[in-house]
Amino acid sequence: MNSKSYIVGAARLHYLEGAGGGVPVIFLHPTPLDHFYWFPLINHLSNVRAIVPDLRGHGASELGTNLPTGGFVRVPDALTLTMAQLASDIVVLLDHLAVREAVFVGCSIGGYVMLELWRRDPERMRGLAFICSKPQPDIEANFIKRADTIAKARVGGREELFDGMVQASIGASARARRPSIVPELRSRMVLTSEAIVAVQAGLAARPDSVPTVSTIRVPVFGISGGEDFAVSPVEIEAFRSAPGGCELHALADAGHFAAYEQPEKVSALLAAWLHQFID
Repeated sequence: MNSKSYIVGAARLHYLEGAGGGVPVIFLHPTPLDHFYWFPLINHLSNVRAIVPDLRGHGASELGTNLPTGGFVRVPDALTLTMAQLASDIVVLLDHLAVREAVFVGCSIGGYVMLELWRRDPERMRGLAFICSKPQPDIEANFIKRADTIAKARVGGREELFDGMVQASIGASARARRPSIVPELRSRMVLTSEAIVAVQAGLAARPDSVPTVSTIRVPVFGISGGEDFAVSPVEIEAFRSAPGGCELHALADAGHFAAYEQPEKVSALLAAWLHQFID
């Protein structure tokens, strides 16, 4: 894939683009990873034009300046990387590439960005695939954990946080089958402390997207993991209310990073769903 960049305001953002000439598919990775998360899955897909950005503050993409504060009421002085800002970044990327419409695939925060994109620019979206993502907002337990993560990031606990995140996010089955998956993904967790704070505040501040699901008029696809600590199969069932139709799959032995843990299985399911968009 070719590595490129574009500018949004004062930030230089990074993306990769495949050489394929098929339907454009935008892959939005989970935090605190980057574009690398999607490579094993994309290698199993054909007939798609894969476009894989690093979200702002992740990978080679800069966090930028002038982010707002006050989005997360528990930590009101925290810089906040909102889903609205991330969605705006993707709209600029689409315009930069002259992509009028595309299919979107998002994991975790990537899915939250897709829901914001649907509210903002639905005519650009032909289909939405959610991998270990959900429309529900944070609950009290999430707020407490995010405030704690911000506090630790601010006092230099970045490496310890990443060590805990990689263990929690990869399913126990994947860790047992392939222990090397832990250092592989841990090496891609390179967010600065400032970016960790801004991302956590943005996740806490994201809106309730359950009402949005009932407005999605294009096909929806979803995968949940039975070993996912963050998104349960019950929560992902909320996508069934999408009027454009919904296809859901549950992988009992997958964690939050399901597409990286089981790329062959996830890509086979996704490829079958993507076939409807191939002219």
